[in-house]
Amino acid sequence: MIYVVDHQDSFTYNLVHLLSNFGKVYVSSNSNINYLELKKSKLIVLSPGPGEPKNYPETSTLYKKYKGKKKILGICLGFQQILYNENGKIIQQKKIFHGHQSKIDILKSSNLFRSSKSFKVGKYHSLKLKEPFKSKDTFITMRCAETKVAMAIENIKSGVYGFQFHPESFLTPNGKHIIKKILSA
Repeated sequence: MIYVVDHQDSFTYNLVHLLSNFGKVYVSSNSNINYLELKKSKLIVLSPGPGEPKNYPETSTLYKKYKGKKKILGICLGFQQILYNENGKIIQQKKIFHGHQSKIDILKSSNLFRSSKSFKVGKYHSLKLKEPFKSKDTFITMRCAETKVAMAIENIKSGVYGFQFHPESFLTPNGKHIIKKILSA
């Protein structure tokens, strides 16, 4: 089962629809976690949402509790939430991307997407990771070809993955393939 932590975003159920291609999906609000259902899950997904990671202390608590115990995937705000909990600083971008298709480059640090060099994705974000970002086990694995902003992270050791872009967007043509890679990691 896939457990989705909903940060009250309009994209959450698009993401749920994509994830349902891979099995049962359970959704709960970030402020009302069902720990009995969460224990049954093989993947915890931190959904997109408004605001900043610091606005979601319940999600930070959940991330810290399950990191290394369950596979975790963060999308957009969920990606930022992971980085925030790994001592990354999340800042406002100069240029905002909402409904923008961009080419992203896959870096050599990626274990999951080694066979690809780049692909197109849908971006909907006004925040980004301030760099440099230093972590022993969490690596930036994709960057926007235009802005060089971090677009993905992988922590193979702890089973933590994140995308600043939206795999569920129609602007990400290979979103289903991307999710399949995470589930098979």
